[in-house]
Order: sequence, then C-alpha cells, then structure tokens
Amino acid sequence: MELRSRLLPNLAGDPDFFGRFAERFARYMGTANFLLYMTVFVIVWIAVNVIGLFSLKWDPYPFILLNLFFSTQASYAAPLILLAQNRQDDRDRVQIEQDRSRNERNLADTEYLTREVAALRISLREVATRDFVRSELRSLLEELIAISDDDAEPGRESRNPRNPATTSLKTVSPRRTSNP
Repeated sequence: MELRSRLLPNLAGDPDFFGRFAERFARYMGTANFLLYMTVFVIVWIAVNVIGLFSLKWDPYPFILLNLFFSTQASYAAPLILLAQNRQDDRDRVQIEQDRSRNERNLADTEYLTREVAALRISLREVATRDFVRSELRSLLEELIAISDDDAEPGRESRNPRNPATTSLKTVSPRRTSNP
C-alpha cells in the first residue's frame, strides 16, 4: 500500500488535478506553437525515414508508425479536450447563475428605488415651496398693515412704510423740560 502511494500520484487528494491538466493540454493544443512543433516533428520523421539520415529507418512500412502515433495522440487528445470543455461549461453555468441572481437583485433594487422616488414625488406635492410661503407671508403682512392702518389713532404715525400718505402725518408731542 505504501509502495503504491509512492509510485502513483495522489489523485484522491486533489480531484481537480486531472481536470486542470486537461485544460492546460487542450489550451496548448490550440496554439501556434503546438502546430509548429508538430509540423517540425512530422518533417523530421519523414526526412529520417525517406532519406534515411544516419541510416536510421525505424518505420519499415511507409509511415504506418507515424499514422499510429497520430491516432494515439488523437485518441487521447479528444477526451482531454472534451473534459476541458465540460469544465468550462460548468464554470460558465455557475457564472450565468451568478449573473442571473445579480440581475434579479439589481432589478429588485431598481424597483424599490422607483417606488421610493414616486413616494417622494407624491409627498413633495404637499410641501410648500419657497415662493408659495413668500406669497402667503406677503398677503398676511398686507392684511396686518391694513388692520393696523384702520386701528391707527388720529394723532399717531402709521407703521406702514409702504404707504407714504400715512407716514407723512406726524404729530408733534410737547417736550417736557424740567424747571428748577
């Protein structure tokens, strides 16, 4: 048991190890470097077997071994690429679900804010504006001035600064002087 754990990697400890390997492999197979290296490999393989460099010809039949190599590579590459795509689909599904829940929260927040703004607009209709308060105060002041003008005694000065006719009537009161 201990020998087996030393020889084989512990895949049970990290279940995503093989998935990450498949994603790296699939990502590498989709690069220009991979295509370049494979092209160089095939050219060297063909050159060595056709020309026989250093009298090496390990593929006795015309490129059967090369075909076997590509078939083996394809048989491993296809499942690894599918595994990487499945993992990406799972991540996309989780991301879509998170986006959907975020959008629902944003929609709920927007609807709440819309209701609050509508309530504020309704309540602002009932609030007195500055111009309204000023006009009401002016009319009250004019009423008070009119009342005070009606109640004014004949010998007293009017308190209406806007009415010059009433302010010109000043009565002279005798000054008291002290006699020794």
